[in-house]
Amino acid sequence: MKCIQKLILRQFFDYLTLLDQKTFTLASGNTDICFSCLSRSVDNTSHHGNLNIQIHVTHHILYLSGQSDTDAHEGARHTVAQFFNAEDDEIVFTQNTTESLNLIAYSYGMNFLHEGDEIVVSVAEHHSNMVPWQRVAKATGAKLVYMYPGENGRLTTEELDRKITPKTKVVAVAMVSNVLGLRAPVEEIVKRAHAVGAVVVLDCAQSAPHTPVDVKKLDVDFAACSAHKLYAPMGVGALYARAELLEKMPPFLSGGDMIAAVHESGATWADGPRKFEAGTRNVGGEVGFAAAIDYMNGIGWQAMEAHEHALLDRMLAGMRAMPWLTVYGEPVADGRYGVVSFNVNEVHPHDVATILDAGGVAVRAGHHCAQPLMEFLGIGSCCRASVAIYNTAEDVDALLENLENVRKVMGL
Repeated sequence: MKCIQKLILRQFFDYLTLLDQKTFTLASGNTDICFSCLSRSVDNTSHHGNLNIQIHVTHHILYLSGQSDTDAHEGARHTVAQFFNAEDDEIVFTQNTTESLNLIAYSYGMNFLHEGDEIVVSVAEHHSNMVPWQRVAKATGAKLVYMYPGENGRLTTEELDRKITPKTKVVAVAMVSNVLGLRAPVEEIVKRAHAVGAVVVLDCAQSAPHTPVDVKKLDVDFAACSAHKLYAPMGVGALYARAELLEKMPPFLSGGDMIAAVHESGATWADGPRKFEAGTRNVGGEVGFAAAIDYMNGIGWQAMEAHEHALLDRMLAGMRAMPWLTVYGEPVADGRYGVVSFNVNEVHPHDVATILDAGGVAVRAGHHCAQPLMEFLGIGSCCRASVAIYNTAEDVDALLENLENVRKVMGL
């Protein structure tokens, strides 16, 4: 805990320095606060290199600053590839995790799934990793099969064995649930999926900021994440896809920059990930994405994971002492990353969030884009407290103290 406190100070996050000293931000599960230095990286790219990127090296004129933007674009791709332990040509830049998952669903799912095939997803998925597959199933005649967590919120091996069968062609699952905060048994899922010839789609939006995502070690076929979850600007995401899968997948969007050549009779596509990157790219955002990764690498996963684990452990210990509070998912820090979702019994989550806000504590309340999970849990919504590398024990203690106040305000 102490080693990261020396590195992660509020001065590195301009937004936090603007807040009242009595404001405690525990709402990073949706969007992390951006490093101050990244704003400058993005500004520099936008102000000094705001020309259309020319990705190709033939059939057009290259201008010096345009080439600089291309170099920045490809340099950022290399940094993101290293982050995932992937090859450069296995990384596609998108707008966010949602677009990445839609790209997979439409380019792979719509073209390679057929009637009678099965798509397996967890009921705990974010809508972004569920609705696209619902649409693929409806369009292709494939069947959507749901996996359900056990009492502790974790998928069991028995459930994996029941749902992943020879009919399975795709298994789409979040590495870490954005509501339960629990890590999925990715290794067991991959083993079973590949044994029947299925591909694995990993939603890493909630895991990438909190724990390493090594796509080679995990042996997944696709992985998606958003830059804004990683202390970087909004509007940028990344998709990892095995090179052999990218090669056979048709483009998702068509237009400029994703082509090799265009004639009256038709068009041919750019190589590798570039055929999925239509139009002018958000180079400033990509540079900010790479800068955030560099900053995180400078801190190191060991320090970041230990820091956040200590915060979660402190939070959950305090909550376990509150018999009138329900934590969703096994209430332990081990195997949990980033978030704790909870409800105060007999109090609506929106009321809880409002009372906490009055005490200077920011959490989120709602269905968190996971309505099927809410239905499975038998609730309409819940509160969610999130931790990041800039949070402190003081933030956690402020949450616990103000939770005690919720019941007093509500007369319970």
